[in-house]
Amino acid sequence: MTKPFHAIHSHGFVRVASCTPALAVGDPGFNAAQTLELAKAGHARGCDLMLFPELGLSAYAIDDLFLQDALLRRVEAEIESLAAASKDLTPVLIVGAPVEHSGALYNCAVVLSRGKILGVVPKSFLPNYREFYENRWFAPGAGVTGLTTRLAGQSVPFGTDLVFQAADLADFSFAAEICEDFWSPTPPSTQAALAGALILCNLSASNIVVGKADERELLCASQSMRCMAAYLYSAAGPGESTTDLAWDGQATVHELGKLMAQTDRFPTHAQMAVADIDVERLRLERLRTPTFNNAAVAAGRPEKAFRRIAFDHQPTFDDIGLERRLDRFPFVPHDPARLDQDCYEAFNIQVQGLTQRLRATKSKHLIIGISGGLDSTHALLVACRAFDLLGKPRADILGFTMPGFATSEGTKANAWALMTALGVTGQEIDIKPAARQMLADMDHPFAKGDPVYDITFENVQAGLRTDYLFRLANRHSGFVLGTGDLSEIALGWNTYGVGDQMSHYNVNGSLAKTLIQHLIRWVVKTGQLEAAASKTLMAVLDTEISPELVPADASGAIQSTQAKVGPYELQDFSLYHITRFGLRPSKVAFLAWHAWRDASAGDWPPNFPEGTRNAYDLATIKTWLSVFLFRFFEISQFKRSAMPNGPKVISGGALSPRGDWRAPSDGTARVWLDELEANVP
Repeated sequence: MTKPFHAIHSHGFVRVASCTPALAVGDPGFNAAQTLELAKAGHARGCDLMLFPELGLSAYAIDDLFLQDALLRRVEAEIESLAAASKDLTPVLIVGAPVEHSGALYNCAVVLSRGKILGVVPKSFLPNYREFYENRWFAPGAGVTGLTTRLAGQSVPFGTDLVFQAADLADFSFAAEICEDFWSPTPPSTQAALAGALILCNLSASNIVVGKADERELLCASQSMRCMAAYLYSAAGPGESTTDLAWDGQATVHELGKLMAQTDRFPTHAQMAVADIDVERLRLERLRTPTFNNAAVAAGRPEKAFRRIAFDHQPTFDDIGLERRLDRFPFVPHDPARLDQDCYEAFNIQVQGLTQRLRATKSKHLIIGISGGLDSTHALLVACRAFDLLGKPRADILGFTMPGFATSEGTKANAWALMTALGVTGQEIDIKPAARQMLADMDHPFAKGDPVYDITFENVQAGLRTDYLFRLANRHSGFVLGTGDLSEIALGWNTYGVGDQMSHYNVNGSLAKTLIQHLIRWVVKTGQLEAAASKTLMAVLDTEISPELVPADASGAIQSTQAKVGPYELQDFSLYHITRFGLRPSKVAFLAWHAWRDASAGDWPPNFPEGTRNAYDLATIKTWLSVFLFRFFEISQFKRSAMPNGPKVISGGALSPRGDWRAPSDGTARVWLDELEANVP
């Protein structure tokens, strides 16, 4: 491989810091020293980009002192000193300062790197209302483009048309705007993003009043989401003048609408919020969203109007860790409130989809196979809730348990207990006689008494179950409700055609296996259905995931799905990052290694059992990822191409050929497997 696997810069990350240094009113020497101190700390921490507050070298609330020549000369001298000091520092520094140009004073962002001033960006929109009075001192930057200015002995680009791009680190591109700019209806950062900037930086002073922090959070999150970018925000902190105002030092980092890092508010000392931004993912998100490019076209292609300022960043390719919170379960939030909301929405999306299908088909009955496992249990819960909303009797839900050669008494008992508790019409069809007859007709060794448990043996049982369900639907004027989940669909872990791959409507097709168990817990916790079913539901959650098609071995161990296709927690991780963002397998492995290598680190979803908190080394992750790639890209697409209808539930969680995922059935996994092998040790 060409770059070290364990380095964040090998995988499209850029380490950023949003900073609130200590400050002294009207004292550029002190302020520059504090800025440099934080810059050195950021250098030691491996930062690539550091953002500082608006007018941080002079202080913001100094009023007419901005028009004092002594202060302006000292600010310029400190910029020169900071530029010189940056020669030995890795981070690009974005500092705020008043800058003179052509007889006017501008409120500016000054970008410094490796001893050079890369450019100066003036504030476009000057607030001049309520407590703000910036038009008294500054000229507006709106419309200032294509210029060059002389600053601290260097001739530098000057204007609002600058996008900065590292020449030696892919996707490290950024632009700056200042405070009021993103409070305006037309933030300059929108144009910069359309011109290619992936990291948007806001140098802010922004005094604090009650409720304003929430407004900032809303604007930062929405701008990062709308622009498919990272958004760094730094507000003035300790030491700023409190003559008439107060300051809370709010510094945040957002990526695609998500808060990645933040400082404490109302600090008494310098702080910085540090996060590793996935700039590669941002680029890929724009690539897969034509609306973004359409917006650039509609705006006259801003890339033609912006100047791209290239610089040599000289990134390290050492292992400096990963400053980024990763979800072990990307389909399952670790925050309890968020998980509750996701479960509420997911369950009701499923119910809404099923109620509409029931209305449209005018079916009297719903036919569902109940195995006593996770998927069929949850699908039955959805069906019961849908019938309740439609005012239909649950007795019109016909649940069938169909024991085969390896069905355990435990799962069969759970199936019956569940159907009884929920008041559906339960029936049992023993498929063993029909299966023996079919195997005999096929001259299969099992029919002669030989213990041959091959794929034919398994699929005869799986196919018979589905065949019975479809014919029962004919018999009872109903339709078959599918139960297979997203994880199984991704891995092709279902029987094609007359098998569990097919149904008339599948409510689980967009739900990952790792989420379904939490949905069942949520149904119990929130009392969606009868309390009498709760005990059985919890028993289902404790059941080993198994197709129960092959009898237990001599030791009594039952057939395990995860022993064959891999741990669902790892395979769901790969599924999300590959289908949602199109990431390379080596990057997925890198993320999985950081998320799963230490069970004691990071967050786990609420109520996740201590005894099942697993950890995986890189070799194990690589092994199961290769299984995922082969099964997903090479041998399973033909099943997905013939998927039944069902509602999309989760972003990044749909493989319908009519929706999120369209691919050839005769494709190959070679490109993905080669990339994994070449770039993961």
